[in-house]
Amino acid sequence: MFIQTFEAEDAMPRTTAQNEALRAATRETVQTAAIRVFARDGFTAASIRTIAAEAGLSIGSIYRHYATKHELFDEFLVQAATGLTAAAARLEGPGSPTDLIREFTTAYLADLAADDGAAEFSEVVSQGFSTDTPTGTRARLLAPHQSLWRAFSAVVRRGQKAGQLADGDPDTMTVCYFATLSGLTTMRLALRHDLNLPSAELVLRTLTTPPAAATPTAATPTLTLILTAGSDDD
Repeated sequence: MFIQTFEAEDAMPRTTAQNEALRAATRETVQTAAIRVFARDGFTAASIRTIAAEAGLSIGSIYRHYATKHELFDEFLVQAATGLTAAAARLEGPGSPTDLIREFTTAYLADLAADDGAAEFSEVVSQGFSTDTPTGTRARLLAPHQSLWRAFSAVVRRGQKAGQLADGDPDTMTVCYFATLSGLTTMRLALRHDLNLPSAELVLRTLTTPPAAATPTAATPTLTLILTAGSDDD
């Protein structure tokens, strides 16, 4: 009787909630695998077959969730745009400039340290944006990227007025800051756990430490001297 009852209960169909949970778990597995494949092989070379193998699923299982790799990549673009917009909104919110930048930097570095695919995701989005692959990626991400850059530059400008950040062109300082984060992301992908990530405070020094004045020498002429020499020739 116990065995018959157990078997009957075990054969009961899953509830709607259970089916949704299983579907969500499978989609997460597929997305994680796709990020690894896109980061490793690039979008053009990636295939549903490769993603299925990476996920440990059948090709049919992938197609039940995503009809094409373009549809899968599209979901990443939505996630990226949402994340960029949210980050810009936070930088435009209340708080001192240094606290806002520190919070953003700490969160970014924590994502890299967690080794949960954040570095790969960032690399995939960056590749898609810079190469416009697949076509239309740059257009879809340009506005969210610009919103973040403008919000960050505005925070830098406020920080300078408050005496919290070093002098300099805010837009240029914004470029240098995000170049630092991009470089750390690339190094994280290459070195994995062999990379000792810097603290947020160390990264912040790119914004708080005044740039050293360059001293022109005969051996290393400045850009001004080069341009002046070129003008004389005319």
